[in-house]
Amino acid sequence: MTKLFAIFGDPVSHSRSPLMHNSLFKALHVNACYTRIHLTEGSKLKETFLNLGLSGANITVPHKEAAYEACDEIRGFAKSIGVVNTIVFEDGKLIGYNTDADGFMEAIKPFGKIKKVLILGAGGTAKALSNRFLQDALHVSILNRSANRLEYFKELGLTCKSWENFICEDYDLVVNTTSAGLKDDAYPAPKEMIEEILSHTSYVADAIYGKVTPFLRLAQDKGITSKDGADMLLYQGVLANHLFCDKKFDLNTTAKIMQKSFAL
Repeated sequence: MTKLFAIFGDPVSHSRSPLMHNSLFKALHVNACYTRIHLTEGSKLKETFLNLGLSGANITVPHKEAAYEACDEIRGFAKSIGVVNTIVFEDGKLIGYNTDADGFMEAIKPFGKIKKVLILGAGGTAKALSNRFLQDALHVSILNRSANRLEYFKELGLTCKSWENFICEDYDLVVNTTSAGLKDDAYPAPKEMIEEILSHTSYVADAIYGKVTPFLRLAQDKGITSKDGADMLLYQGVLANHLFCDKKFDLNTTAKIMQKSFAL
């Protein structure tokens, strides 16, 4: 019987996840298929998952917190952050995990030593990354359009600012976790603010992949070492597939096969 997997998101048509996972299934002769599901209401995630008879799923913006609520059980890192990007159907239950954070840490290894980070945005990805950065004792600041989503981060002891009261400092790394630039030409904050931030950082990362966002383009124009979200996508996908396939396959083998799919 063919197992069915999917990615939920809004938008989701841009997702490379089906290509990555299907390439792996084909190469390693796994009887499975992976597709995209455009979901506008996160509250319907569990119902949709069960109705489709899925064996597992990935979740992208803006449903990662809704995915946490949809699960019957949470394991690992996802427990402490309330954010799920990977679900596995096991013994009639939806089991939630988070592979985003470890995937991101693998992606930024080429940047070398990082001590001070500014995260743009306050959604599920920001929650995952900020908690993971804290595990490595990094100094983390959060910048969000408004202050009403910052309480979670304040409780973690992070430096939290809205656009109204932001004062720029020096950073090793600035990460855009917002969807600004995904479907438009917007910046994750006013352009003048982004200009100032970019003049005070050594490295830049954007969670968005598949296009050069205005934020990333501005960083490149300034000669800042940067990368889009492709490596984060790859490594979180490797870890997610490890769970989908009951940890049967070597992570390095999975990474090599999935990496090749980016050239397709």
